[in-house]
Amino acid sequence: MTEKQPIDDQARILQLQQQLNQYGYEYYVQDQPTVEDYIYDQLYAELVQLESKHPQLITPDSPTQRLGGKVLKGFEKVVHNVPLYSLNDVFNQEEIIAFDERVKKALGDSVSYVCELKIDGLSISLKYVDGLFVQGATRGDGTVGENITENLKTVRSIPLKLAEPLSIEVRGECFMPRSSFVRLNKEREEAGQDVFANPRNAAAGSLRQLDTKITAKRNLDTFLYTVADFGPMEAASQGEALQELAKNGFHVNPEARICHTVEEIWAYIQEYHLKRVDLPYEIDGVVIKVNDFSQQDELGFTVKAPRWATAYKFPPEEAQTTLQDIQWTVGRTGVVTPTAVMDPVFIAGSTVSRASLHNMDYIAAKDIRLQDQVIIYKAGDIIPEISHVVLAQRPSDSQPYLAPTHCPECESELVHLDEEVALRCINPKCPAQLKEGLAHFVSRNAMNIDGLGPRVLNQMYDKGLVKDVADLYKLTEMQLLTLDKIKEKAADNLLRAIDASRENSLERLIFGLGIRHVGAKAAKILAEHFGDMTRLAQAEQSEIVALETIGETIADSVVTYFSNQEVHELIAELQEAGVNLRYRGPQLAELASVASPFAGKTVVLTGKLSHYTRDEAKEKIELLGGKVTGSVSKKTDIVVAGEDAGSKLTKAQSLGVTVWDESQMVQAIEGSEKNEN
Repeated sequence: MTEKQPIDDQARILQLQQQLNQYGYEYYVQDQPTVEDYIYDQLYAELVQLESKHPQLITPDSPTQRLGGKVLKGFEKVVHNVPLYSLNDVFNQEEIIAFDERVKKALGDSVSYVCELKIDGLSISLKYVDGLFVQGATRGDGTVGENITENLKTVRSIPLKLAEPLSIEVRGECFMPRSSFVRLNKEREEAGQDVFANPRNAAAGSLRQLDTKITAKRNLDTFLYTVADFGPMEAASQGEALQELAKNGFHVNPEARICHTVEEIWAYIQEYHLKRVDLPYEIDGVVIKVNDFSQQDELGFTVKAPRWATAYKFPPEEAQTTLQDIQWTVGRTGVVTPTAVMDPVFIAGSTVSRASLHNMDYIAAKDIRLQDQVIIYKAGDIIPEISHVVLAQRPSDSQPYLAPTHCPECESELVHLDEEVALRCINPKCPAQLKEGLAHFVSRNAMNIDGLGPRVLNQMYDKGLVKDVADLYKLTEMQLLTLDKIKEKAADNLLRAIDASRENSLERLIFGLGIRHVGAKAAKILAEHFGDMTRLAQAEQSEIVALETIGETIADSVVTYFSNQEVHELIAELQEAGVNLRYRGPQLAELASVASPFAGKTVVLTGKLSHYTRDEAKEKIELLGGKVTGSVSKKTDIVVAGEDAGSKLTKAQSLGVTVWDESQMVQAIEGSEKNEN
């Protein structure tokens, strides 16, 4: 039996690698997952265990090779056999007409074009030999780039092994989705680090990390759009090439369109100029290419660019306004953040009057001063930012803006910790930090105490009713009635909500305590593994860091947090107040056997919900064995359409996906919960 075991393990490793790669392709490239996350996680854990026993059986295309972990000494230079040309830019309809006329003068009138969205990321070139990914490089100057293979291996949408043993070279764009960009900048700001100006800079910075683990955490994505070396792959046009790329497992942007006239091209540009704010990634224009490859060859290249393609650049959405004030606020970690207060101005679909200035270094670098005329834009079409100051309109008596020296809340002296760029208040009794901590504790993803908004919490703190989160569970009706605009019914509702939160599962409490670097997902992993607060509080760093997706930063933070005696006193107070300290969610094995209409189903929520919030509905469906995703596809089982449901409902109907109204969802959830009890 012992002699046969390695053979059995080898077969199982191969099976798991193929299975997990297929699941990853369906999830990251097709956006059509066929299995639930917990099934993937179980199979992945099994593969990690088997590969640790037999490291000689780890293959280059194993999904375990995407986690990063290598620390690179630097980046080698890569010479591109086929240069990466830049494109000539056009900025209006007249220039597109001129481009079309030049093309047709050389080729005749029988020309079609492929219009593709111009992704604002970093150009990459990928080489495959016999179907295996062997090299990934940056564009560089178009002739020489940098070898970033190890970092690109961490990008889930890049196949490590093709379905067929092709030797090809393909090119495209690596980018950071907007949601990842917002989350990354928020984390960096809270950690006192410099923030990225836009998703493109964030993607470029992520791909040039020498520690591949950092790249792996950045949630990068790709769209491939060009074949530099077809090898045995065949295509006679750009449209066919995109189809071949998709067929071979690459992530291809689905918005490409064949156009036959300038009018069709311009309609495409106008359409996506409006849609760009709703896309989950950033674009800065449209690329227009002659579709037929033989016609491309006939047109050829100039020294710098192809004659058969051009790039229409969207005009920047900017506005000018006056900066009236800079306000500083204190977060729950003590970081003091400046915000520009400006005259209201409409830009990119909304009225803006405030913009984050991030830190004092940012203010100094842009030389921002009070009463300056400033140009603002939305980074990633989301976050208001100041582009630059209009120096020609600066008042003659303008003075440089000086950094604050004391906390705006408690007057404690502000400091720079280590090499942080942020100013930080380190007074543990700073009212602003304590108030922010209370607000975080009661928030929706934490203890979810409805009705305890900032206005009520600030009153409670200012009146001395609460000094920490444990005091929330000691509040009485008499105390609540002393608060402004709180009557008997509101007081009763608050006490009910506070009382209900005592029964929350442990992960909500862990997240609510505001342990640095511990988000909702990490809190869930910790709660499920350790089971109760006592075990977690006694855990060693080595045990925590061994958990999947929990790195050293989180592990160190958890250990440091629980080394504080005041924390243990707080936990004891919470326990005495009847707050649950145990994990009450289902284990992975239990989820597989949940008997509910959602078990094993992929669900999409769209429109406005009234009975539950979106997060509450998502949590309940997932606890009942379902998977909630953000987009509708053929793999979607149920679309729950709330009020004012839009394009997702339309797509569901066109695909024949089952559509429920909110009442059907509520009935299914409550019926399943009743059966469980």
